Amino acid sequence: MTGPRPSQDDVLGYFETLSNWGRWGEDDELGTLNHITDDVRLAAARAVRHGRSVSCAWEVAVPEEMERSTTACPCFADTPGAGAMPIPGFRNDRHWGYSNERLGILFHGNTVTHVDSPCHIFWDGRMYNGRPHSLVDAETGAAWGAVTAAANGIVTRGVLLDIAEVRGVPSLEPGDGVFPADLEEAERRQGVRVRSGDAVLLRTGYGRVRHEAGPSGGVTQAGWHASCLPWLHERGVALIGADTPTDVQPSGYDDLAMPVHTVGLVAMGLWLLDNCDLEACAVTAAELGQWDFQLAIAPVRFAGTSGSPVNPIATF
Repeated sequence: MTGPRPSQDDVLGYFETLSNWGRWGEDDELGTLNHITDDVRLAAARAVRHGRSVSCAWEVAVPEEMERSTTACPCFADTPGAGAMPIPGFRNDRHWGYSNERLGILFHGNTVTHVDSPCHIFWDGRMYNGRPHSLVDAETGAAWGAVTAAANGIVTRGVLLDIAEVRGVPSLEPGDGVFPADLEEAERRQGVRVRSGDAVLLRTGYGRVRHEAGPSGGVTQAGWHASCLPWLHERGVALIGADTPTDVQPSGYDDLAMPVHTVGLVAMGLWLLDNCDLEACAVTAAELGQWDFQLAIAPVRFAGTSGSPVNPIATF
């Protein structure tokens, strides 16, 4: 189920043939999220037929995955400076306490479930819609294509394509690519069809491996092959995700280490959802015989950032 593999020149040509620059206006930062219309959201709401919700995110390990500092005050009145608090009740309260955290997290990578916004990747010094990389500043963040473009949330119809099940294996091997023929076979077997505005989540089975053995320390992984990009463009897909960091690695192209990230984000404005945990979603879909659902993603409104950790919720 692999089908023809485009050459490197073919994939480089996608920067032109699949480009959405100017499609929704010169000032557009939403990219493919423009496919999510009011009618698409209403259709997503109609996909809720059982009322059952599942998370598609991994729990973030602490402190392994983040810098952590916790303050615990069992009695507020013992807190330094409590006597100067303007609220009288706090000055004398000997019962009420609190805890507080400071967290620093690097969410891009291979472990934390997160969404990538268009400013995450550059090609020849350009971002989506032709904006220069200089609009991303080390001190102030991104002035273009930041995650705050999706401040109203990403709520659409999600479709889970279980490629591991289609191929009859517990999980794809690291380095296995997923091709358009795989996508269409999954549609046929599952009785579902991807349409404009959808978010397509790809199950390779890596989540099962990670549950059993922990996250992989390597960079070789199963995932979307670059040959899927024209298919996604033709279908009008708004967002793609996977239970890996999206791109198959190695990509098979000497000069394009991550073609789905690069062509997707820069040329298409295609938002990406990396490192999902799709095991509960797949079990629920199989039990209910329903492979589409309402998907809700609410990025944190971090000003000027290239993405956000998220907890995508699939509601069947």
